[in-house]
Amino acid sequence: MRGYILTINPGSTSTKVAIFEGSKNVSQHNLSHSTEELDKFKNIADQYEYRLKMILDWLEEEGTELDTIAAVAGRGGLLRPIPSGTFKVTQPMIDDLKAAVRGEHASNLGAMLAKGIAEKANAPAFIVDPVAVDEFDDIARISGMPEIPRRALSHALNIKAVAHRVAKEEDKKLSDLNLILVHLGGGISVAPLRGGRIIDVNCANDMGPFSPERAGGLPVGALVKLAFSGKYTFDEMKKKVVGKAGLVGYLGTNDGRDVEKMIAEGDKKAALIFRAMAYQIAKEIGGMATVLKGDIDYIVLTGGLAHSKRLTGMITDMVGFIAPVKLHPGEDEMQALAEGTLRVLAGEEEAKIYEDEVKKN
Repeated sequence: MRGYILTINPGSTSTKVAIFEGSKNVSQHNLSHSTEELDKFKNIADQYEYRLKMILDWLEEEGTELDTIAAVAGRGGLLRPIPSGTFKVTQPMIDDLKAAVRGEHASNLGAMLAKGIAEKANAPAFIVDPVAVDEFDDIARISGMPEIPRRALSHALNIKAVAHRVAKEEDKKLSDLNLILVHLGGGISVAPLRGGRIIDVNCANDMGPFSPERAGGLPVGALVKLAFSGKYTFDEMKKKVVGKAGLVGYLGTNDGRDVEKMIAEGDKKAALIFRAMAYQIAKEIGGMATVLKGDIDYIVLTGGLAHSKRLTGMITDMVGFIAPVKLHPGEDEMQALAEGTLRVLAGEEEAKIYEDEVKKN
């Protein structure tokens, strides 16, 4: 009897897999991939057969028969701009991912692997809220320099999953809520949702507040001067802005728990930097509140850093006057993939078709 949902989340050196019975995670595993193995492949798409076999072997070890799988959901990759939702995996989607139309990334394998398993199981394959989600109002794309439009790049999977949970908590339709969703992770996304649509967001890689590893928005003149100082190559500069900035740059760690420990031990610099991060997050929330003209039902803090009562307390102290603040700490991408699939299987929403949505955009 069919009843399981298999979720697949490919990363740069691992593939996370999980089996869900309804919304309950009954088994999860992290399939590790050595650098030596991955170096054999020229492109991300070339890793498909290698990773597929590992997943099939894991299912066999778990004793999960393919005919018990009701659906397979993969992490969406760098596709063409599309709205949020759960999408059927179609051949045009696979073609774009193989061609890496918007870049090479391990998540591009998500749909391919989902389709590969689903075909063997004679079940449907889906992706849910990929990073390619783009629901911007046109005005949000204007940056101030014609050559550099603002981009819709966010932690869409977790943002939308938490938005759906908040709507369920409040016994309302997501389309009837206005929210500011704040994902607090290695990168930070502050997104206003109007009727469930992400109508704006700071691009977590190069705008908004600094985060554990990223610089966020920087003084442009000083950044240009540093970039042309001759001290750094292009690749070094990229890494300096995304990877070696934020908490890492100031304090040498990307772990909020380490910073909390420093503060507890009397480190005044750590206290200032952590407070500054909260300050910048709160300012970004305030800015996004204007996008919704102050008509906001809730501000929701989610992601790994939302476990920090110190950080969420400082943010709440600054933005609580705008709207009530809800906490949904943690990030569970596997759960989000399962929940998006369940909404389609239960008839709560209809699966979208990638190529149709691309034409609309």
